[in-house]
Amino acid sequence: MNLIICSVLVLGIIGFAGALMLYATARRFHVDEDPRIDRIASVLPGANCGGCGLKGCRDFATRCVEQGSLKGLHCPVSSAENTSAIASILGVTAETAVRRIAVLHCNGSCQARPETYVYDGALTCAIMDATGVGTRGCSYGCLGCGDCVAVCKFGAISIDPATKLPVVDTDKCTACGACVNECPRHIIELRPSGRLDRRVWVACSNRERGAVARKTCKAACIGCSKCVKTCPFGAVEVNHNLSYINPDLCKTCGKCVASCPTGAILTSFTIPAKTATES
Repeated sequence: MNLIICSVLVLGIIGFAGALMLYATARRFHVDEDPRIDRIASVLPGANCGGCGLKGCRDFATRCVEQGSLKGLHCPVSSAENTSAIASILGVTAETAVRRIAVLHCNGSCQARPETYVYDGALTCAIMDATGVGTRGCSYGCLGCGDCVAVCKFGAISIDPATKLPVVDTDKCTACGACVNECPRHIIELRPSGRLDRRVWVACSNRERGAVARKTCKAACIGCSKCVKTCPFGAVEVNHNLSYINPDLCKTCGKCVASCPTGAILTSFTIPAKTATES
């Protein structure tokens, strides 16, 4: 009995001594954290999507406090009100951020780009791209396995069963960039949402010569430069047989859309008949 009591006492003393050591160590190396970090973290959405380029929301909050401003820092998921609240906590003025939307640089639907190969492997874009050109013969176009859908934490992307292409829900898209980073062919771009939600972009990534690109996909850009000639704002350029529309210069007049012979240029709005027929 005495042995048991002694053992309990010894263990209790050892535990108490260990607790004192831990307490002393914690006090010695304690670092006071700026309370603004918790306040900013509570304002952030907590999605930890990495769209800001940092590890997560708390890392973003810490960086804001360390820097003392929002310069070079932007949470694409936060609303304008949340950004203003963060700026208020930091005691600075919030800069107006341009809202961006993910767009797909491919319009190779099942009709425009029919299947030419049989793929018998893991249905992920990353693996399919690493092992070949996919099932439709285009080494530039969308593979349609939905890797972008899987990484989107906001449910903003889905695969259209008719076209087998990703469709972006602009109301849900936060421009976090997860789909951009996940796409092995780098054919998803974050573009400014545009005034009145008007956007124009080239839905093709094929850099082959026109005849070859058109043979692979009926909706391919053939680098004919008609869009360049019809754009009155100098917003379109052709490099490596592929057109690109500069969103900073584009006024969404729609003339390039009407001039494209393959329908490779898409818009987020309907062009009136009068505009579409202008030369």
